[in-house]
Amino acid sequence: MKEKINRIVSESEEQFLKEYRQEKYEKPSVAADIVIFTVTEGERVSYRRLPEKELRILLIRRGGHPFKDYWALPGGFVQSDETVESAAQRELSEETGVRCDYLEQLYTFSTPGRDPRTWVMSCAHMALIDSDKIDIRAGDDAADAAWFKLAAREMKGKTILSLTRGGLEIKAELKRAGRPPDYEIINNTGLAFDHAKIILYALERLRYKLEYTSVAFHLLPGQFTLTELQQIYEVVLGKQLLAPAFRRKMTPLVEETDIFEGETGHRPSRLYRKKSDINEKDS
Repeated sequence: MKEKINRIVSESEEQFLKEYRQEKYEKPSVAADIVIFTVTEGERVSYRRLPEKELRILLIRRGGHPFKDYWALPGGFVQSDETVESAAQRELSEETGVRCDYLEQLYTFSTPGRDPRTWVMSCAHMALIDSDKIDIRAGDDAADAAWFKLAAREMKGKTILSLTRGGLEIKAELKRAGRPPDYEIINNTGLAFDHAKIILYALERLRYKLEYTSVAFHLLPGQFTLTELQQIYEVVLGKQLLAPAFRRKMTPLVEETDIFEGETGHRPSRLYRKKSDINEKDS
C-alpha cells in the first residue's frame, strides 16, 4: 500500500513538472557585488611619525551603459552553474588577482528599479584583503579599476560618504529610512546603481564586527606591530583609541615573535602575530 502511494505521488509530481511552465513567472537576474576593503599607508607627513593608515575600497569605472563612466563596486551576474558565493569569489579573483581569505555575504538588495535594465537583485558581499597581496585589474566591462580612500561622517542625521583618489572625489549623502541597510540616497555624484547603500552598510558591518571578532587581522600581514594593529582599528572605526586599553584588549588575541622591526627615528618595535587558536568569533 505504501509503495502504491509513493508511486502515485511520484507520478503526480512528474506530471506536474512536465506541465509546469516557468515562462509564466517573471524572474530576476542575480548579481554578486563586493565591497573589498583594504588598509594602506598614507603619505608620511613627518620623519618622526609613522605614516597614517587609510581605509580603501576597490571601485571600477564602468565602460558601458547603464551608468557609463560612473564608478561601481566590482561584481557581476551569477551564472547558472555557480552559487552566489562562488560567483563573488570569481569576480573577486578577476578584479584583484587573489583568492580572498575572508568573504562574507552581507545582504540581498532587491529594491524594485535599482537597475534600469531589468529586475536585478544584488547579493552583496564584504571582503577583507591585506594590501600587500593585491594586483588589481579591470574586468571586461570595466574601463578602469582603482582603490579609493573611504571616509564617512555623520552630519545632522545624515551620513556623508566620501571616496577620493588623487584629485577625484565621489560623494554620496544618505539618511536612514528604517533599520540598516534601509537607507535613502539623497545626493549622489559618480556612484552607479544603489552602491552607496551597499558601501555604507558594509562599513557599518565591519565596524560592528571589529568590536567582537578578530576580523581585523585579515587587513594585516602575518606579522605586525601593535601600533599597526591599533591603526587598523582606528581607521576603520573613525576614532582614536587609548593605547593601554587597546593593548589590554588585544592581549588574548596576539602572541609575540622574536622579530623586531626598526623604523627610522624610532626604537625597534616587536612584531606580533595572531594566535593560531583564535577564530573569527573570538573576542
